[in-house]
Amino acid sequence: MKLRYNSPAVLSYALLSVAVMIIDFVFRGQFARAFFAVRPVFDFTAPLDYFRIVSHVVGHSGWEHLVANFALILLIGPILEEKYHSGPLLVMMLMTAVVTGVINVLFLDTGLMGASGIVFMMILLSSFTNIASGEIPLTFVLVVVVYLAREVVGALNDDSVAQFAHIAGGVCGSLFGFAVKRN
Repeated sequence: MKLRYNSPAVLSYALLSVAVMIIDFVFRGQFARAFFAVRPVFDFTAPLDYFRIVSHVVGHSGWEHLVANFALILLIGPILEEKYHSGPLLVMMLMTAVVTGVINVLFLDTGLMGASGIVFMMILLSSFTNIASGEIPLTFVLVVVVYLAREVVGALNDDSVAQFAHIAGGVCGSLFGFAVKRN
């Protein structure tokens, strides 16, 4: 038996995030926050702030944060990558990163870091994997109801979790699912 790099987009994303975490550990928590986190105040004249709008999905606040996100990404991602292929899934991931980053910059005064938006994009997108023409899967409806209820309740807590990124990621996943099925 031999190992196969079966999901290039997802595995490369995971390895890049782990590499950033290792470098961050060496620099005592300063590397990820400097390059892989949207800052609370966006400087429209700073090119690095534009990079952070996308790169925030690679940085994590700690190993627990990274493991929680990638446990789901590594479970769901390869199934999605097999169905939608590496290029389109990578585009969906990048678009979700941009959407969550831009929403954070335009409407919130908090920082943003982590892959949670992509996790929720994948969760909602995965419910479309067995959609038939003209039908909405009951699993999709149930996931949306449970997911939205959890995020609304979570938003009432002051826990430094960016529920908006979860919701935005879920909306992106839903839109991608509908758009791909329509085409």
